[in-house]
Parts: sequence; structure tokens; C-alpha cells
Amino acid sequence: MLIPSLINPPHVLDLSARTSLIRWLVDQGHDGYLVDWGHPGAGDSMMDLGGHIAQRLVPLLQSLDPKRAPILVGYCLGGTLAIGAAASIPVAALATIAAPWQFDGFPDETRESIAKLWAEAKPMCDRLGYVPMEVLQSGFWALDSARTICKYADFADLADDSEAVDAFVVVEDWANAGAPLTFAAGRELFEALYVDDVTGRAEWRVGDAAIRPADFAMPTLAISSTTDTIVPAASTPPLAEQWTLDMGHVGMIVGSRGPKRLWEPLSQWLFKHGG
Repeated sequence: MLIPSLINPPHVLDLSARTSLIRWLVDQGHDGYLVDWGHPGAGDSMMDLGGHIAQRLVPLLQSLDPKRAPILVGYCLGGTLAIGAAASIPVAALATIAAPWQFDGFPDETRESIAKLWAEAKPMCDRLGYVPMEVLQSGFWALDSARTICKYADFADLADDSEAVDAFVVVEDWANAGAPLTFAAGRELFEALYVDDVTGRAEWRVGDAAIRPADFAMPTLAISSTTDTIVPAASTPPLAEQWTLDMGHVGMIVGSRGPKRLWEPLSQWLFKHGG
């Protein structure tokens, strides 16, 4: 089992010894790995999302046990990338968690806001050769600004020495300290996916492979949430099996209900398919 993500550790899937989906899965007996993409270098500016798959993820998968096809589990944009990899090489099964795919499932105002943000940031990002985390974070905040304000207001009411404070700080450190995207990956994300919905219209390609997850023959699972304001349930990829939760984008992974509602059922699904 291999879990792609496009943000460096500390990651929401491995925040701490107490709050780590990947460590918990390994403890259950799964052979699990969390992908670290590293920081983009000076020569990586034109590596788009497909390039991350073809040049980084696929070679990594091919370096694993050739007698045992991997199971891919992808969270958020990592799920989008996992779908691209699953169309490129044989995998035993594929699961996505809160992964965006059908971008016309995002509210129109959200897509318009993202397009405006990118139009303003693109010239600077082009000069830098990458998309800073600050640009990505401002986009996330714009998805639900009222909830962001409430989140920090609630934090102010917590006792200074409480476990809740520690948990909040760890999540915020993860959310704000990730690696930048390459310029080409950011451009593809904002223009081809959010605006043009090439994935949802089955027009996205990675190399010579057309990416059509509805046609995958291996077992597939898409997990979404009706209360996810970052990746709405309507944008879920059209995979064979669909689970719908009522937990937030991050809460489904690190919240108190996560182990019972997501971790344990996911572990059973992985065992069922050889993971």
C-alpha cells in the first residue's frame, strides 16, 4: 500500500505518534509507505502534475516488489495523482480520500474565486518558478472564510495547556509549512483542472495514457464527505465503490471520529483487496 501526497511531512496523514493514519495502518499489519515528494528544485519549474506522476511516482512504484502490484491510497490532490498513476501501470486496487476530480462539482463562486486568485498570482509564480504555500493557503481560506475566522476564534477560548491546543497547533503547522508547487503543476491545477475541468470531462492525459477512472478494472473506492468545504462531495471521482461521510476535509483524518468512521473501514477494505 502506497499513499501519495503532494505536501511534505509533517503531513496530515502522519502528524504525530498519536495522530497518524499511516502509522496506525502499519500497526494493523499493512505494508504502508507515505510518499515524500521533496521540495522542487531550480530545474523543476516546468514539471506539471502529469510529470510528478510519470517522473516521480511511477518510477517509485516500479521499484517496489515486481511480484506484488501495489494498492494506492491518495488523500486530497494525492488522490488525483494516484488515479493518474493507476492508469499508467498495474495496481491491485485504488482508494481516494477527499480527492478532487469532477471540478464542475465545485460551486461556481469557488471556481471563479480560484481563477481570480491565480490570475493575480501567476506572474509572480512564473518569475519564481513555483507556487508558494501562501498562494495555496489563501485559496483554501477563500473556500470558506467564515469557517476560518470561527476556527481561530474557537482556538482563543481553549485552555493554554490543553491537548486541544497542541492538536490545533500541529494541524496548523502542517497546513502552513508545506512545500511549494512547481509553477507548471500550479498552472495545470488552477487552469486545466479548476477552470477547464479536464479530469471531470475525461480529457486529462498523463503521457500517452488517457485517465478515465470510471473504466478502471481493479477494485476502486472513493471516500468523500458531505461537510467538506475544501473538496465537496460533488467533485468525487467516479470510482466503483463510494463511501460518504459527514466529517470535514481534515477532520475525517485527524478528528476524534476518524478512527471509527474512516481508519477502521479503510483497513478492512485494504485487507479485502490484499493490502
